[in-house]
Amino acid sequence: MNKTLITDLAWGAGIVGVALVASWARQMGLVDSDTVTRVVIGMTGLMIASFGNRMPKTFVPSARARQARRVAAWSLVLSGLVYAGLWAFAPIPVAVTGGCAAVLSGMAVTIGYCISLRSRAKAA
Repeated sequence: MNKTLITDLAWGAGIVGVALVASWARQMGLVDSDTVTRVVIGMTGLMIASFGNRMPKTFVPSARARQARRVAAWSLVLSGLVYAGLWAFAPIPVAVTGGCAAVLSGMAVTIGYCISLRSRAKAA
């Protein structure tokens, strides 16, 4: 199996496992439902950051593609960490709004940078 696929499956199994343990802890009265929500959704933010961290390590033959991948990686790591941090510490309405804004901003930075690289390539 591909190492990337194994890592992706491990993230998925880890999130499901954490969700099951958190749900069990809620049923036992150890934690409340807000904590379960924060933990599971916070794991999603950490997964986004992990994917961003792995992006620049993959081989891409084009120099422009490597530049775009580095910017995408940084924007994913930062937006994923902001997302996870908001879900860990902010009130839930703020975490929803701010977390979505962080991930959308990361995507916008990546798309904007790719468009700028493309227009520079056409101009040259």
